[in-house]
Amino acid sequence: MKLRSRPLVAILLVGSSLALSACGTQSAGTALTNWAKSSNLTTNSAQLVSVARHALLALKDPRTTAAQLHTVCAVLDVEALQAYAALPTPDAQTTQLLTAVYTDLGDGANECYLAAHSTSKRDRASAYLRRAGAELSEAQARVSALRSS
Repeated sequence: MKLRSRPLVAILLVGSSLALSACGTQSAGTALTNWAKSSNLTTNSAQLVSVARHALLALKDPRTTAAQLHTVCAVLDVEALQAYAALPTPDAQTTQLLTAVYTDLGDGANECYLAAHSTSKRDRASAYLRRAGAELSEAQARVSALRSS
């Protein structure tokens, strides 16, 4: 009787160990979904896009004053820094993509802040912001792909 119970106990222990180890594991998609919810990624990204568009419009208009650019660009810089603070994500590639987005937004905001009387600085700031928009699209596609997997 003791010989028969030992294999049963061993099987139960192995089964219990496997069940417990599975509790701490989650898929990349689940981990990223949880991170995206806790970091408020969708809302924050929409806010960043809105502020960046506003900055692009201000940069495009030669009548925009230095004070107006300072305000718009300072807001963009703060928003980009706040979004950056939510990194890293559970996925290294997503983190890399979002880091590029937030870095370009910050660089664009800094260039924008100094661009009041310089067409070339306005153009450079606009280029940073446009590139950030393209990078954000790529990051959003990555997040969507992982979330659906």
